[in-house]
Amino acid sequence: MRIRTARRSDLPLLQDIERAAGEPFRTLGMTSVADDDPPPLDLLDAYRQDGRSWVAVDPDDHPVGYLIADPVDGAAHIEQVSVHPSVARRGLGAALIAHLEGWAAGRRLDALTLTTFSHVPWNAPYYARLGFRTLGEAELTDGLRKIRAEEAEHGLDRWPRVCMRREIPHIAHP
Repeated sequence: MRIRTARRSDLPLLQDIERAAGEPFRTLGMTSVADDDPPPLDLLDAYRQDGRSWVAVDPDDHPVGYLIADPVDGAAHIEQVSVHPSVARRGLGAALIAHLEGWAAGRRLDALTLTTFSHVPWNAPYYARLGFRTLGEAELTDGLRKIRAEEAEHGLDRWPRVCMRREIPHIAHP
Protein backbone atom coordinates (compact mmCIF):
# COMPACT_ATOMS: atom_id res chain seq x y z
CA MET A 1 0.00 0.00 0.00
CA ARG A 2 1.16 3.52 -0.64
CA ILE A 3 0.41 6.89 0.92
CA ARG A 4 -0.59 9.98 -1.00
CA THR A 5 -2.25 13.32 -0.40
CA ALA A 6 -6.02 13.08 -0.12
CA ARG A 7 -8.11 14.17 -3.10
CA ARG A 8 -11.53 15.78 -2.99
CA SER A 9 -13.07 12.62 -4.44
CA ASP A 10 -11.62 10.63 -1.50
CA LEU A 11 -13.43 12.57 1.20
CA PRO A 12 -16.70 10.57 1.35
CA LEU A 13 -14.57 7.42 1.52
CA LEU A 14 -12.72 8.84 4.52
CA GLN A 15 -16.06 9.18 6.27
CA ASP A 16 -16.80 5.53 5.45
CA ILE A 17 -13.40 4.50 6.85
CA GLU A 18 -14.11 6.46 10.02
CA ARG A 19 -17.50 4.79 10.51
CA ALA A 20 -16.02 1.32 9.98
CA ALA A 21 -13.05 2.05 12.27
CA GLY A 22 -15.46 3.10 15.01
CA GLU A 23 -17.33 -0.20 15.07
CA PRO A 24 -14.79 -2.12 17.24
CA PHE A 25 -15.48 0.36 20.07
CA ARG A 26 -18.88 -1.33 20.49
CA THR A 27 -17.15 -4.44 21.82
CA LEU A 28 -15.78 -2.30 24.67
CA GLY A 29 -19.16 -0.78 25.51
CA MET A 30 -18.15 2.54 23.96
CA THR A 31 -21.21 2.82 21.74
CA SER A 32 -21.22 6.62 21.69
CA VAL A 33 -17.72 6.52 20.18
CA ALA A 34 -18.86 3.95 17.62
CA ASP A 35 -21.93 6.05 16.81
CA ASP A 36 -20.04 9.35 16.58
CA ASP A 37 -20.37 11.05 13.22
CA PRO A 38 -17.23 11.21 11.09
CA PRO A 39 -15.71 14.60 10.36
CA PRO A 40 -17.95 16.58 7.98
CA LEU A 41 -16.92 16.87 4.34
CA ASP A 42 -16.21 20.60 4.59
CA LEU A 43 -13.78 20.01 7.48
CA LEU A 44 -12.06 17.15 5.65
CA ASP A 45 -11.82 19.37 2.59
CA ALA A 46 -10.23 22.15 4.64
CA TYR A 47 -7.51 19.71 5.75
CA ARG A 48 -7.08 18.58 2.14
CA GLN A 49 -6.81 22.11 0.81
CA ASP A 50 -4.27 22.98 3.48
CA GLY A 51 -2.12 19.93 2.59
CA ARG A 52 -2.66 18.20 5.93
CA SER A 53 -4.63 15.12 4.85
CA TRP A 54 -3.14 11.86 3.62
CA VAL A 55 -4.55 8.49 2.62
CA ALA A 56 -3.18 4.98 2.50
CA VAL A 57 -4.46 3.40 -0.70
CA ASP A 58 -4.81 -0.16 -1.96
CA PRO A 59 -3.38 -1.30 -5.31
CA ASP A 60 -6.45 0.15 -7.07
CA ASP A 61 -5.77 3.59 -5.50
CA HIS A 62 -8.79 3.19 -3.21
CA PRO A 63 -8.32 4.79 0.24
CA VAL A 64 -8.29 2.29 3.12
CA GLY A 65 -6.86 4.57 5.81
CA TYR A 66 -6.31 8.26 6.44
CA LEU A 67 -4.64 10.79 8.70
CA ILE A 68 -5.36 14.47 9.25
CA ALA A 69 -3.09 16.72 11.31
CA ASP A 70 -2.87 20.19 12.80
CA PRO A 71 0.18 22.25 13.77
CA VAL A 72 -0.12 22.69 17.56
CA ASP A 73 2.52 24.41 19.66
CA GLY A 74 5.48 23.44 17.48
CA ALA A 75 4.30 19.87 16.91
CA ALA A 76 2.27 18.05 14.29
CA HIS A 77 -0.86 16.98 16.15
CA ILE A 78 -2.63 13.90 14.83
CA GLU A 79 -6.23 15.01 14.77
CA GLN A 80 -7.39 11.66 13.44
CA VAL A 81 -5.82 8.50 12.08
CA SER A 82 -8.12 5.69 11.03
CA VAL A 83 -7.69 2.45 9.12
CA HIS A 84 -10.52 0.34 7.74
CA PRO A 85 -10.83 -2.83 9.87
CA SER A 86 -10.62 -5.00 6.73
CA VAL A 87 -6.93 -4.02 6.40
CA ALA A 88 -6.08 -3.52 10.07
CA ARG A 89 -2.88 -4.95 11.58
CA ARG A 90 -0.87 -4.46 8.40
CA GLY A 91 1.12 -1.42 9.47
CA LEU A 92 -0.99 1.19 7.69
CA GLY A 93 -1.52 3.35 10.76
CA ALA A 94 2.21 3.26 11.50
CA ALA A 95 2.97 4.09 7.86
CA LEU A 96 0.61 7.08 7.93
CA ILE A 97 2.24 8.31 11.14
CA ALA A 98 5.72 7.86 9.66
CA HIS A 99 4.59 9.86 6.62
CA LEU A 100 3.39 12.64 8.91
CA GLU A 101 6.71 12.59 10.73
CA GLY A 102 8.51 13.23 7.43
CA TRP A 103 6.13 16.09 6.65
CA ALA A 104 6.61 17.55 10.14
CA ALA A 105 10.41 17.20 10.03
CA GLY A 106 10.42 19.11 6.74
CA ARG A 107 8.67 21.95 8.56
CA ARG A 108 11.12 21.79 11.49
CA LEU A 109 8.39 20.74 13.94
CA ASP A 110 9.74 19.11 17.10
CA ALA A 111 7.32 16.26 17.68
CA LEU A 112 4.13 14.41 16.87
CA THR A 113 1.32 14.63 19.41
CA LEU A 114 -2.07 13.03 19.79
CA THR A 115 -4.84 12.43 22.29
CA THR A 116 -6.28 8.97 22.74
CA PHE A 117 -8.04 6.54 25.04
CA SER A 118 -5.59 5.17 27.56
CA HIS A 119 -7.08 1.69 28.01
CA VAL A 120 -8.20 0.82 24.46
CA PRO A 121 -5.69 -1.74 23.09
CA TRP A 122 -5.54 -0.15 19.62
CA ASN A 123 -5.13 3.34 21.12
CA ALA A 124 -2.56 4.34 23.79
CA PRO A 125 -0.87 0.91 24.04
CA TYR A 126 -0.50 0.85 20.24
CA TYR A 127 0.96 4.36 20.12
CA ALA A 128 3.37 3.49 22.94
CA ARG A 129 4.67 0.63 20.75
CA LEU A 130 5.25 3.26 18.03
CA GLY A 131 7.43 5.33 20.36
CA PHE A 132 4.89 7.78 21.79
CA ARG A 133 5.02 8.53 25.51
CA THR A 134 2.18 9.68 27.73
CA LEU A 135 2.50 13.27 28.85
CA GLY A 136 1.97 14.32 32.45
CA GLU A 137 -0.39 17.17 33.20
CA ALA A 138 2.51 19.60 33.72
CA GLU A 139 3.87 18.75 30.24
CA LEU A 140 0.71 19.74 28.37
CA THR A 141 0.98 22.79 26.16
CA ASP A 142 -1.78 25.37 25.95
CA GLY A 143 -2.84 23.92 22.60
CA LEU A 144 -3.10 20.38 23.99
CA ARG A 145 -5.08 21.67 26.98
CA LYS A 146 -7.50 23.34 24.57
CA ILE A 147 -7.87 20.13 22.55
CA ARG A 148 -8.54 18.12 25.73
CA ALA A 149 -11.16 20.67 26.83
CA GLU A 150 -12.92 20.37 23.46
CA GLU A 151 -12.84 16.57 23.75
CA ALA A 152 -14.36 16.79 27.23
CA GLU A 153 -17.14 18.99 25.88
CA HIS A 154 -17.78 16.32 23.25
CA GLY A 155 -18.14 13.69 25.99
CA LEU A 156 -14.94 11.77 25.30
CA ASP A 157 -13.84 12.03 28.94
CA ARG A 158 -16.36 9.34 29.89
CA TRP A 159 -13.35 7.05 29.42
CA PRO A 160 -9.74 7.75 30.48
CA ARG A 161 -7.82 9.76 27.90
CA VAL A 162 -4.21 10.83 27.61
CA CYS A 163 -2.02 13.12 25.53
CA MET A 164 0.99 11.46 23.94
CA ARG A 165 4.12 12.76 22.22
CA ARG A 166 6.89 11.37 20.03
CA GLU A 167 9.95 13.49 19.40
CA ILE A 168 11.12 13.98 15.82
CA PRO A 169 14.84 13.43 15.43
CA HIS A 170 16.38 16.23 13.39
CA ILE A 171 19.55 15.50 11.50
CA ALA A 172 22.05 18.32 11.79
CA HIS A 173 23.49 19.35 8.43
CA PRO A 174 26.92 21.01 8.40
